[in-house]
Amino acid sequence: MNICVVALGKIGLPLGVQFAAKGHRVIGADVSERVVELVNDGVVPFPGEAELDVKLRDAVTAGLLSATTDTTAAVAESEAVVLVVPLFVDTDGVPDFGWMDNATRAVAAGLRPGTLVSYETTLPVGTTRQRWAPMLESGSGLTAGRDFALVFSPERVLTGRIFADLRRYPKLVGGIDAASARRGVEFYTSVLDFDERDDLMRPNGVWDLGSAEAAELAKLAETTYRDVNIGLANQFARFADTVGVDVIKVIEACNTQPYSHIHQPGIAVGGHCIPVYPRMLLWNDPAATIVRAAREANAVMPEYAVQLLANAYGDLTGANVLVLGAAYRGGVKETAFSGVFPTVEALRLRGAVPYVSDPIFGADELTALGLPPYRGEPVTAAVIQADHTEYRTLGAADLPGIKVLVDGRRVTDPSRWPGVRRVVIGG
Repeated sequence: MNICVVALGKIGLPLGVQFAAKGHRVIGADVSERVVELVNDGVVPFPGEAELDVKLRDAVTAGLLSATTDTTAAVAESEAVVLVVPLFVDTDGVPDFGWMDNATRAVAAGLRPGTLVSYETTLPVGTTRQRWAPMLESGSGLTAGRDFALVFSPERVLTGRIFADLRRYPKLVGGIDAASARRGVEFYTSVLDFDERDDLMRPNGVWDLGSAEAAELAKLAETTYRDVNIGLANQFARFADTVGVDVIKVIEACNTQPYSHIHQPGIAVGGHCIPVYPRMLLWNDPAATIVRAAREANAVMPEYAVQLLANAYGDLTGANVLVLGAAYRGGVKETAFSGVFPTVEALRLRGAVPYVSDPIFGADELTALGLPPYRGEPVTAAVIQADHTEYRTLGAADLPGIKVLVDGRRVTDPSRWPGVRRVVIGG
């Protein structure tokens, strides 16, 4: 079939490549002319996604994938449309639908009878039925559920391992009606492959959750669970610091019991998902007090890490402090909601002079992010913010003159830091 994927970002482009690998013709639509040109040349516009460079080149060479800036024209040629356009929330958790509204209007203008429209971007519960259906109907003159099928099917993949995750996890689908759901299940069954898993309650594959709202809530629930779990782990860690207990040993012990699945504490919870989607759920349900408490518990961890540094170091006024890691997690060139920003700000508020280093970000890139790049200045303290593998072999010899290290991710080897006071969260 002909498939249009709207937005060729870190999720949309791998999805389009996956669809093409199953023999379908894919037209990727993106507002960026640069992205469109690179994709049409078979070049990945961003780094870090396993297998994507080879798979993209193969799809373009085979004539199964092309890109355009004309979303409406691409939709008019397609039997299925998949939208993976970013949606943001502000600091109060209010969603900004601007980009998705624009994309939906462009889709509506090219929509034909019989087309399947699937939203994969994580949404507040009710958005597919209450916002997108009327917008698509208004712009196309068609009726959702009768003239075209409409489903929500959340992406459940992690950047850097998207193709493996597409096979690993069931594909959740929820339609605005039963007919839409059937079309959604048929579509995703034809474009995805699944690993066999004996740990699931039913066979791995495409799962119909019964409604768009159920699928929307499923994505918010699974990501919010992680935020709440990490928030609980962070509170355990902070208490462990007051009683001289190693919280990691406690967590390892707890998790030997099959009903305990405590996550790891750490300096920050970043990325496009875990810090964001709980706020969407709170926008839907302001009475979700547990969700709110967990978000608050995680948001203060960068300041807590800097407090640990001050406790061990003393007055930070004028101290040169190196923050290691700008990325929100190791091995990923992405700073969305990264803990580096509040960590740097907390250091400045205490009078320290912060610098930032990251093995996958250059000095100019850090400057563009508003972060002070490290150029070899002498430092007397350091804070590890991201769990890059490079930091596992880092030691005192790499930072002459360092007195205190706060390892916010427990990634360093204690034996490599002789003569340095090494502090961990919950240690």
